[in-house]
Amino acid sequence: MPDMQGLVNELIDKLKKRRVKGSLETPLQTAELLRSVISVQKLPPTNKAAALINAVRDVGEKLIAANPVELSVGNVIRRVLHIIREEDLSPSSDEAGDNEEEITWLRDNTAPYVAEIIRPPLLHMLHTFSSAEEKSKSYIFGRSRKLKHDVIEAINMLIEDVNICYELIAEQAVEHIHHNETILTLGWSRTVLEFLLAAKDKKRSFHVFVAEGAPRCHGHALAQELVGRGLKTTVIADASVFAMISRVNMVIVGVHAVMANGGVIAPVGMDMVALAAQKFAVPVVVVAGIHKLRPLYPENPEVSLNDMRSPSELLELGKFSDCMDFGSVDGAPLVHVANPVFDYVPPELVSLVITDIGGHKPSYIYRLIADYYSSQDYVRYGRDALFKL
Repeated sequence: MPDMQGLVNELIDKLKKRRVKGSLETPLQTAELLRSVISVQKLPPTNKAAALINAVRDVGEKLIAANPVELSVGNVIRRVLHIIREEDLSPSSDEAGDNEEEITWLRDNTAPYVAEIIRPPLLHMLHTFSSAEEKSKSYIFGRSRKLKHDVIEAINMLIEDVNICYELIAEQAVEHIHHNETILTLGWSRTVLEFLLAAKDKKRSFHVFVAEGAPRCHGHALAQELVGRGLKTTVIADASVFAMISRVNMVIVGVHAVMANGGVIAPVGMDMVALAAQKFAVPVVVVAGIHKLRPLYPENPEVSLNDMRSPSELLELGKFSDCMDFGSVDGAPLVHVANPVFDYVPPELVSLVITDIGGHKPSYIYRLIADYYSSQDYVRYGRDALFKL
């Protein structure tokens, strides 16, 4: 049997030290850990689903606290909680058959004791009730195993969905990218890369402008991948987006999360790009897997969490040593450097959200969230209420 606490602590340590991150590895490792937690969980005779939910919540709180800005961790935890609730409320035909057999067995074996004219020996009654208790225990154990089995199978499907989301999204590229178009994107996104390459493989010829996504400039890596696959690509500075946007037919971007109102949390600089696109009536298309849907609204306290990176990405500290001197009267530095990672883009700036189950308007996202999450697991009153019923 695996050391479950050791596995949990290992993933917590990875999240704290940022050794696991990204829209693929983070949800996959979270789902695999929860699958292991459920597989070793011993269920009580009653309230089996509640026991699984509590076990997932206990682990989930620790994982989310380890790195709150990795929103996909909370998404996967809520998906698993929804799976448990769904499997508990939707018994299979096998379980229904077991119920019928149990009712028949109880009727046949308890009839002698409800009939007033039959009074069997006490020893016979004890033997019969002992058999009933054993059968009841066997039935309860069977149902526990059945619930765990169904939940684990559903988590396996979730893991498979995360693994193939890029391919499912890329299959839709030919419906949105046409011949001789000009596409603009920002920074690095594997989903965008697969989407553009799928259109190219379908013999679409188009030009891609890649905003570099300063200060990390991950757009250079995306441009290199596209050029290596034979796509005509131009890297532009973020500041030149407004000057170039009038030549663009469509903006296609990958995001960190899609909120319940259809807004998105995207790489920093994306709000500027979306505002420029709105000015010139250029559609903004977001590509994101279902596991990035976040059942929260922008006004929720968790949404304000941003990943603030080191000032060294923006300036060389040696050249600003005088400004960073703590010798001022109040002991504070003269220069404060803010280096956020994400922007929030409101839904009115987003034209379409393409997921692995199809394209949807931002106004429809809340309906998708209702299909994949349970309202009991939404955050309503801050982070402390994350897993309260």
